[in-house]
Amino acid sequence: MSLLTVSLGERSYPICIQTGLLQQPQLVNQYLPYQHLVVVTNPTVRALYGAKLAAACPHAQWIEIPDGEAYKTLKSFEQIMTTLLDMHAARDTCLVALGGGVIGDLTGFAAACYQRGIPFVQIPTTLLSQVDSSVGGKTAVNHPLGKNMIGAFYQPQAVLIDIDSLHTLPPREFAAGMAEVIKYGIIYDAAFFAWLENNVGALKALEPEAIRYAVQRSCEIKAEVVAADETEQNIRAILNLGHTFGHAIEAEMGFGTWLHGEAVATGMIFAAQASAALGWMSASEVRRITDLIAAFDLPVKAPAHMGYAQFIQHMRHDKKVKQGAIRFVIADKIGHAVITELPEPLLRDILAE
Repeated sequence: MSLLTVSLGERSYPICIQTGLLQQPQLVNQYLPYQHLVVVTNPTVRALYGAKLAAACPHAQWIEIPDGEAYKTLKSFEQIMTTLLDMHAARDTCLVALGGGVIGDLTGFAAACYQRGIPFVQIPTTLLSQVDSSVGGKTAVNHPLGKNMIGAFYQPQAVLIDIDSLHTLPPREFAAGMAEVIKYGIIYDAAFFAWLENNVGALKALEPEAIRYAVQRSCEIKAEVVAADETEQNIRAILNLGHTFGHAIEAEMGFGTWLHGEAVATGMIFAAQASAALGWMSASEVRRITDLIAAFDLPVKAPAHMGYAQFIQHMRHDKKVKQGAIRFVIADKIGHAVITELPEPLLRDILAE
């Protein structure tokens, strides 16, 4: 078992990474010492893991949200609120997010808002949620005009990661999660990026030790960044490498058409190309990033119909816009990232390609 800590003073919490965690009721209950538990999940995840969690927590009540990014909405948020009110849930209720990033974000936002804040625990079941969205306390729902524009910073009580859940993950979802893993190497750890290059086969084969290390190192990096800047006033913004471009693709195509990780993967290539155009990143580094993304069967080009106009329309709603200027996360080399604005001619050239 790997045990990490997100260090946020009195709001610090553990990340427990364990093979077969959901099959260990005693371990699960160690992190869920609440009399009233309400599990939020979707039908797909409940069919796979509901019985295991129910065996550990037989007193829990359940809320099901339909599966998919298209349901990460205020309507689903209202469904959770209404159900909690019907249950007469109080402030000693703990919400448990069992699922991927959609369930985690929805549940966290509900926990932040219900009676002005109740505890919640993350049990992420997708690679993307294990290495990214479950850690750090970002909770939100989407709006037709922008992704994650309505939400709150609200930290969980714990994050429980069962590596075994990745064995039931569709290949496309696994690849989408790898985009976020690759991101950590680009923005923070060149040695980790090189390790990923050397372990593509092991990771795609879900070899336990390779997967455990990839998840653990990703969580370590995110925990370090979050501890330094919880509410994204400065350094935490580097975690959004590729996201400004990627969110534009998701919004243009309709949330859920492109998976979040697929859009971020393409966005990271745009960011690498921008870095090279600024004279920062070398052509060989851009090629390494593109090749690693392609090795995990992720898209390396945006939708054919999307050009400068479509990207700009959506990027103006990005959370990093300040005083009307769009700010981008750009790696100046593999292992280090900065936040900057991009000259309009440069941006036009990249998006035109």
